Amino acid sequence: MGRGRQKAKHTKVARELKYFSPDTNYNALERELTHPVTGAPVDARLEEDLEKWPEFNTAIDYTDDYSEDEFESDQNKTA
Repeated sequence: MGRGRQKAKHTKVARELKYFSPDTNYNALERELTHPVTGAPVDARLEEDLEKWPEFNTAIDYTDDYSEDEFESDQNKTA
């Protein structure tokens, strides 16, 4: 398809999306949004995975590597 036809088709689709509003089933939307979450929270599952595979833990705590004075001097250099 040529660029002109492609652009015209894209414009047509964009216009339909902008001006066409389908009937929204608000009851189904409410059920979906208020449905209780089941299973373990994502954070808990992540913690379990990090315990199994610690080599993939990229969230390293660097706070012990730097003193507060070094941090402040680095901040003053960039300001």
